Amino acid sequence: MHIVLDDTAMAAAGRGNVLASRLIHRAQAESGWYLYAPACALVEADRARPGTAEHLAALPGITVLDLDLPSALAAARQDTWAAAQCQYAAQPTLDRPDGAVIATTAPDRWKGEPVRVLDLTP
Repeated sequence: MHIVLDDTAMAAAGRGNVLASRLIHRAQAESGWYLYAPACALVEADRARPGTAEHLAALPGITVLDLDLPSALAAARQDTWAAAQCQYAAQPTLDRPDGAVIATTAPDRWKGEPVRVLDLTP
């Protein structure tokens, strides 16, 4: 399973959200589970909860996605760079033909968007 953590999910993990913690544990312990942390979402999560970016980036089960040109160009389609890069990262690719699910504690943010959402609200 491929999962993109948005900034709200990252901040929630830093605050001890049980569902976010389970995702992180699964990505570290089970094969076939992949967690992605878009760089722009890391910045927003760190602004909401300082120290979050360093903590998440250090975890072995999380892949940090750099801001490349295609994801930067996608920024114009969303209200924030974090949301734009998360949505871009969730789209199908050669490595992820089915795309990825966006894990979030703000599912309303994604209403009407062409993404699958995993609500981490306790």
